[in-house]
Amino acid sequence: MADMKSVEGGCHCGVVRFKADVDLSQTMECNCSHCSKKGFVLTFTPADHFKVTSGEDNLTEYRFNKKQIAHLFCSTCGVQAFGRGAMPDGTKTAAINVRCIDDIDLAALKPQQVDGKSF
Repeated sequence: MADMKSVEGGCHCGVVRFKADVDLSQTMECNCSHCSKKGFVLTFTPADHFKVTSGEDNLTEYRFNKKQIAHLFCSTCGVQAFGRGAMPDGTKTAAINVRCIDDIDLAALKPQQVDGKSF
């Protein structure tokens, strides 16, 4: 990750908050049933570059398909700011919903299109 940037973000109601080091030149939009319905733009970072700073006890988990990713959402407002899983090599990772990063300029990003329907 060449262009690491420290960011903060969270859910809509502010109960769940996080800090992360991310590379915003590496974002993606997936066309799977889950990502497309929620309108996610995602970036991934190693788990040790991600920290929940508040609201961990307010998170609810949703898993589907192969149940490899813990899709976590705020039980108060329902926003999914991030999920937890592992890369194909087993490295633990956080999948961050870029739309939940504070003061993000979405227009400046160039997300890679991923054909998640085919996974």
